[in-house]
Formats: sequence, C-alpha cells, structure tokens
Amino acid sequence: MADIATAVKRYSLVGMLGWQDVRQRYRRSAVGPFWLTISMGVMIGTIGLVFGQIFNSPMKEFLPFLAAGMILWSFISTCVLEGCTSLIAAESIIKQLPIPLFVHILRTLWRNTLILAHNIVIFPLVLLAVQKPLGLGALLSIPGFALLVLNLAWICLILSLLCARYRDLPQIIASVLQIAFYLTPIMWLPSLLPGRAGTYLLDMNPIYHLIQIVRAPLLGQDVSTVSWCVAGGMALFGWSIAIIIYGLYKRRIAYWL
Repeated sequence: MADIATAVKRYSLVGMLGWQDVRQRYRRSAVGPFWLTISMGVMIGTIGLVFGQIFNSPMKEFLPFLAAGMILWSFISTCVLEGCTSLIAAESIIKQLPIPLFVHILRTLWRNTLILAHNIVIFPLVLLAVQKPLGLGALLSIPGFALLVLNLAWICLILSLLCARYRDLPQIIASVLQIAFYLTPIMWLPSLLPGRAGTYLLDMNPIYHLIQIVRAPLLGQDVSTVSWCVAGGMALFGWSIAIIIYGLYKRRIAYWL
C-alpha cells in the first residue's frame, strides 16, 4: 500500500511518462493520435451501416449506442492488454531506478486515457449526425468513468504481476478479450436478446456493467442499481485481492524480469 500511495503522489511523473509515450508513438506524424480517431470513426460508421441493417435497428438509437460502446471497449481492452506487459516494458527502468512499481500501471492507464480523450470526439459528432441531444444526465458518466478506471487499475496490477512471471498469459488474455467482445452488447443491442436468457447473460457479464455505468448516461438512459453495485463490488473485492498479491510478490518482480 505504501508503494501504491507513493506512486499516486508522484502523479507529475506519471503524467510526464504518459505524454512521452504518446509523443514517441506518433513522432513526426502530422495527425498524431488522431489517426486512431479517424480509424475508429470509419469503423463505427461502417459497422453502424451494416449491422444496423442486419439487426433492423433504428439508426438514431443504434449508432450512438455503437459509438459509445466501441470507444469504451477500445479503452478497456487496450488498458488490459498493455497492462499485462506494463512491468515487462519497463524492465530497464525497474532495474535501474527506485521508482514505485505502481507508477508503471498508472502510466499505462494515463496513456490510454489520453487516447480515449481523442476518440471521444467522435461521440458528439455521431449525436449531431442523428440529431440526438446530449442532456445534463451525461455528467453521471464522470463518476462512472472514475469507477471504471479504479477497476482497471487493480486488473492491470494483478495481470502485470502474473504476466511478468508467466510470459504466455498475454496471448491467453487477448483470446479471452476477443470472446468477451462478442458476448458483450457493443455491436448489438441488449433488447435483441430473448427475455430470461438475455437477462442472465447480461447480469453475469462484468464488462457489460463496467461499460454501462459510463455509456448509459451518455445515451440519456438511467444506470441500473445492479450495474453500480457490481462495479462497486468489483472495485472493493478486486483491490483487496490485488493488495494481498502485490504485497506477497512485489519483491520478486525484479528477478522475474
């Protein structure tokens, strides 16, 4: 816990490292991170036109749903995948400098938050295209996003420790995320599922609840109490497990690397 608290206090270092990663990745690029935004916008438009016709969904409802879902899924999946290798990628720094190890987890989350800030520009454009207003209720997505990041932090912490020890895990995690993408209502509306089976599938999908606490306010919908309880319970339980595992194996990370 001392390592985590020290890392949070060094937020300026986290911010600098995150900005440096983004600048390094898009160095000498005229458009920079907006290449991801352009790619995401094209993909949302293409999938929206095709799947909107396949599912016979009204475009005014389906396109904003798809845009918010794809943007949030891209953020979640990238955080998890890069979180798996966050300690491995920082091997040289860990072996040379006495920086709190949790800094590298926060660095991954901050870097992807910056990219999310670029991609979120697509959403108001989609709302403008379908002539759908954005109400004040959208502000509820801010605490939802904070709770989402809190959950991603402990997930990345645990996965980074496991992947530092077992190097085959990142490929397994990537396969699991691909399956989760199709099981989560991102490209399809929850209303398309049959009654009882659909309820069970959604209620037992934690990723759905994490996305819903951010997406629903943006779409002008109410977030169910179940989603808030699941997301909050995941944060409490996950951080309890993460702190225990981190305390047991923190000293071994340098040797695993």
